[in-house]
Order: sequence, then C-alpha cells, then structure tokens
Amino acid sequence: MPDRRGPLQIAALLGGDIDDAFEHLRVPAWIVDRAGVVRWENARSIELFGDVRGRPFGEAMAPETHPRVRLEFTKKILSTARTSDYSAVFLSPSGERIPLEIHAVAIEDGERAVGVFGIAAVDETGPAPPPLRRDLTPRQYEVLRALGRGCSTQQIADALTLSRETVRNHIRGLFRALQVHSRLEAVAQGRDRGLID
Repeated sequence: MPDRRGPLQIAALLGGDIDDAFEHLRVPAWIVDRAGVVRWENARSIELFGDVRGRPFGEAMAPETHPRVRLEFTKKILSTARTSDYSAVFLSPSGERIPLEIHAVAIEDGERAVGVFGIAAVDETGPAPPPLRRDLTPRQYEVLRALGRGCSTQQIADALTLSRETVRNHIRGLFRALQVHSRLEAVAQGRDRGLID
C-alpha cells in the first residue's frame, strides 16, 4: 500500500529538514502571499533575481510578462486553477532578461488559496526575445487578439467596423511592431509575451 503522508511528514520521519532541501534546490523557488508579495525565495532565486522578499513579485518580471503572470496568479488565488505551467521573462538585478518556464501551485488552507508556491526552469538555450515595442496601438492589440482567435481579415473588419484595407494596414503595423512576417508568427509572439492566451 502506498504511503499517503506528505513531504513534511516523510522528511520528519526520515529525520531530515525539508526547509533546508528547498533552500538548496538549484532551480529558483518562491512563495507569494494572496496580496502578491514574495514571502520566501530560495538561494537560487536570490542569485538570479535579487532579494525580492517583502516586495511585489512583479518587480522581477519583464513588463510584457506582467499580464500573463498576473492572470495565472489570479486564477490560483480565486481557485479557478490549482496549478499552472507557462513561459515568462524575468529580469536580473543588472537588467538581463532571463526566460523561464514557471510551474506554480496554489497553497490552500483547506477553504481557500492563501498563496502560491512556484519553481522555474531557466531556459539556457539563449537570450529572451526583445521586449515588445511600446508603440503598439490599442487597435493593433485588438487585431492581435482577433488573430489569436483565428479571425480572417474580413471577420476582423466586420467586428471592428473597419474596411478590409484598414485592417490590413493594422496587421502590417502589428508585424512591424512585433518584428514578424506572418500572422502565425504574430500570434506566437503575442502568446510568448503574454499578450494573448
């Protein structure tokens, strides 16, 4: 019969210290409270992102990553999702962009989520993509979201009450802003940067 005890119970049974084990993981790990404040981070997290304990977790993120990370955090706090796995870009204290794959889980007290525990796999394959240019217009955001839903030029024109040529102009501007050459690339960039789901 499998042992149903949790990690703290097993560590205590073995005479070990789970806190020390978490502290020495070679992947960044942290705990964020319901208000979004970092309450604990391990040595690897401090090494990569600096000591952000007592500060909002968003301070260590690249700005274009904020919407996606906030969305995933909110889903766990509202108990609409217990876990999440997603890409994000964090910033080192020197401003270096660090691409991560975040794996997070809600910490619950039996009735509600009281915080979030997360770890991150650091992408060692190369630098993170450059940040999204700030001159993306509101209309370009609308067009990007429509492209993410698979809408055609005509469908976008109908939904936004624009001419097809005006939509094409917005799409060309979006391509320039994202530095891509196709609708598929634009959607992929939008998803990578947390602009669309």
